[in-house]
Amino acid sequence: MKHLFALAALAVLVPAGMAANPVVEMKTSKGTIKIELFEDKAPGTVKNFLKYVDDKHYDGTIFHRVIAKFMIQGGGFDKDMKQKETRDPIKNESTNGLSNTRGTIAMARTKVADSATSQFFINVVDNKFLDKKEAEDGVGYCVFGKVISGMDVVDKIKAVKVSGSTPTETVTIESVRKVSNPFEK
Repeated sequence: MKHLFALAALAVLVPAGMAANPVVEMKTSKGTIKIELFEDKAPGTVKNFLKYVDDKHYDGTIFHRVIAKFMIQGGGFDKDMKQKETRDPIKNESTNGLSNTRGTIAMARTKVADSATSQFFINVVDNKFLDKKEAEDGVGYCVFGKVISGMDVVDKIKAVKVSGSTPTETVTIESVRKVSNPFEK
């Protein structure tokens, strides 16, 4: 009977046919951002990102690149602009049909298609030209999640003063952790 009640309660929380996606909470020096990760659409990318989360790789990194009408990028450098060690690059999953729209998170990479490691960016405007079908390089950038709360924090980060695209005010990622109950506000 207890099991039936638990299953019925779960059915109310998660609509039929949908598995709950993982959610992470990113605490920054400007506030907290919650991000839903689209494991069903970008399984390898989400697995990679969560491995960095589990390893606490992002703790103490900074948003090192900020372009107010484009995106904010982080996950690779400490406050002294020293690049952190990473694992091997992953396969680019930009063919997943997700679009680089405002509030989505995508993997940063070099000009090499399968070169993403730990760095990510959050789109602050629609950047559909980064999608595979519109990308100049024919490859695109893999979207793997979306901000579900904290876009006001993203907007605070995009508004910091910069020199070129480097913030003159350090914006620290204090921690990134999996949320045990993604339905909690």
